[in-house]
Amino acid sequence: MSGAGASGGAAGARWGDLKARVLSAIVMIVVGLVEIWLGGWPFAALVILACGAMIWELARMTEGRASLPPVGLGVLGAAALLAIELLPQDRGWTLPVAAVLAALPSLAGLPGGRRHRRAFVPYAFLIMLTGLALISLRADPGLPVILWIVAVVVASDVAGYFAGRTIGGPKFWPAISPKKTWSGTIAGWIGAALVGLVFVQAGWGGWGLVALSPLVAFTGQMGDIAESWIKRRTGVKDSSNLIPGHGGVMDRFDALATATVLVWALSFVMPLPLAGG
Repeated sequence: MSGAGASGGAAGARWGDLKARVLSAIVMIVVGLVEIWLGGWPFAALVILACGAMIWELARMTEGRASLPPVGLGVLGAAALLAIELLPQDRGWTLPVAAVLAALPSLAGLPGGRRHRRAFVPYAFLIMLTGLALISLRADPGLPVILWIVAVVVASDVAGYFAGRTIGGPKFWPAISPKKTWSGTIAGWIGAALVGLVFVQAGWGGWGLVALSPLVAFTGQMGDIAESWIKRRTGVKDSSNLIPGHGGVMDRFDALATATVLVWALSFVMPLPLAGG
């Protein structure tokens, strides 16, 4: 094979999944934006379904010979989130009951010889916290904070994808995620800062958003790394094949999970530099 042919083949392999990724991304963006805009129960329903799917994927990857069926755990996670949303908000027992419900998938996944319990238990709880955080943040502060988190995660992912595949260079954490490079990681931070700048210029936030956005992006990147570690431990390439070009729901929303939980946690200790924050 000639050098030109080899180069063309390498380029084709490098960008071979781009079309599927773009088409799937368009569908996810359209559906996601509509649901985010609607808020309320339409948004909550999407979040609950996505979190149930993520727990199902996690349970599949760690399933043991006698462990509870992954579908059952996914349904349990979705049902627990729904139950939390239906709890009365003006009762003293709401918070402890919500905490127990949020922990149910993690606890239910323990019996039956489940593989990699140390990965399943905390990550299942993270998924539940993600669902609660998304629904809570959409309700208050509201639309701008969700749009900002999603924009930061998407910009970081897109910038990292193209920079990593065009610039390349040293790997960020090769033992866990061999494809991630420092060039892609830093490009993700820059992309996130630009998102913060756009929100500031649009009047949707203060200048602190420019500094906070790369931190949120970095937290999202660590979520991506955490999921990569779980996949390497369980010996799978993708969490599932539900989303063409992206793998599973966990593969697509792992960064959003950790980023959202971080922002939710920060909202309890400081005013977010966003309109309505």
